[in-house]
Amino acid sequence: MAHVTDFKEAGFNTLLEELEWRGLISQSTDRDRLAEALNGEPITYYCGFDPTAASLHIGNLVQLINMRHLQLAGHHPIALVGGATGLIGDPRQSGERTLNPKDVVAGWADRLKNQIGGILDTEGANAVRFVSNYDWTASMTVIDFLRDVGKNFRLGTMLAKDTVARRLNSEEGISFTEFSYQVLQGNDFLHLFDEYHCTLELGGSDQRFNLLVGRELQRQYNQKAQCIITMPLLVGLDGVNKMSKSKHNYIGITEEPNEMFGKVMSLSDDLMWNWFDLLSMRSNEEIQQLKKECEAGRNPRDAKVMLAKEIVTRFHNAEAADAAEQEFINRFRKGAVPENIPEVTLENNGEAMGILKLIKEAGLAPSTTEAGRNVTQGGVHLNGEKVTDKALQVQPGTYTLQVGKRKWAKVTLK
Repeated sequence: MAHVTDFKEAGFNTLLEELEWRGLISQSTDRDRLAEALNGEPITYYCGFDPTAASLHIGNLVQLINMRHLQLAGHHPIALVGGATGLIGDPRQSGERTLNPKDVVAGWADRLKNQIGGILDTEGANAVRFVSNYDWTASMTVIDFLRDVGKNFRLGTMLAKDTVARRLNSEEGISFTEFSYQVLQGNDFLHLFDEYHCTLELGGSDQRFNLLVGRELQRQYNQKAQCIITMPLLVGLDGVNKMSKSKHNYIGITEEPNEMFGKVMSLSDDLMWNWFDLLSMRSNEEIQQLKKECEAGRNPRDAKVMLAKEIVTRFHNAEAADAAEQEFINRFRKGAVPENIPEVTLENNGEAMGILKLIKEAGLAPSTTEAGRNVTQGGVHLNGEKVTDKALQVQPGTYTLQVGKRKWAKVTLK
């Protein structure tokens, strides 16, 4: 498998064009300036990762793959593991986050550094630099923060953020703590420009508002506003929602090789190609050729195996990927993963449905009581992941549901 280090060899005029072809860019500022910068002398860029959980999932891989492409092109990456912002957390769509103890967040930050270091080069001329915003935030007094940073923000702008507006209009409301998150993130870009001449910030498309806040703060300090790139959010295993642990549609990067491999193999063909573009380091030529072969009659499962092996290899090793492939083949031959399973569509007005009702309505148990018994006995799997919570709410999407050894259904909840 070729890893592209020269976008011109891949048939693109600029590195930015290759990233856009792969679908790795949702939006960017100053496109011409950015394209020229990425084609010129090495620049310094950064992406932030908040330790609000013990591990990344492969939804974070979109950011890391983008960082990897830039690193391979000779640019200098900074991975900001938010020791300060991780203590607060970006406001969620609904409900306040639980504030975790400082020692727990510090431990999670160390784990994230190790996981990021498994994707990006940690040695060499453009090795990833790890920084924590706790280092320049913790020493600020409240008065310094309000006078030097907060003074440059206008409430009207801050209230315009979608998540903030939604929370303000909800019963839960939003605390000043979470409301201030965007100020902290904006200050990060200002600091990294001053300290390392960092001229590009990367972030998920749901972070666009926060990234623009950093540019505005630079202007307030009479600096030239630097460039930003937002990236698409990876669609989860359900094929509908963004990958999220709360929606149980994710693959954790610490999962065992067999489980990781099996989940990738459960993807629909359309979603598989989307993941291929976003997550694979294969060359443009390889991916295009593979798509043509599948359009001409090659089994898309072959491409799915390639993707599954590439992902497992990235987080484990090639030997583990080979073993996971063989284990999957053995299971498939034994009928553990039936090729043709019933397809069921359940209408629920776009709302979540409890797992027990879902099992019953899909025809895999005669009653919710029996469905609950199956969950208790460990016999229920949703997209290959064992269900242990009888109160689980399943969001709208498409799922592979297994009850016991022989009952299967592909369930679409609308």
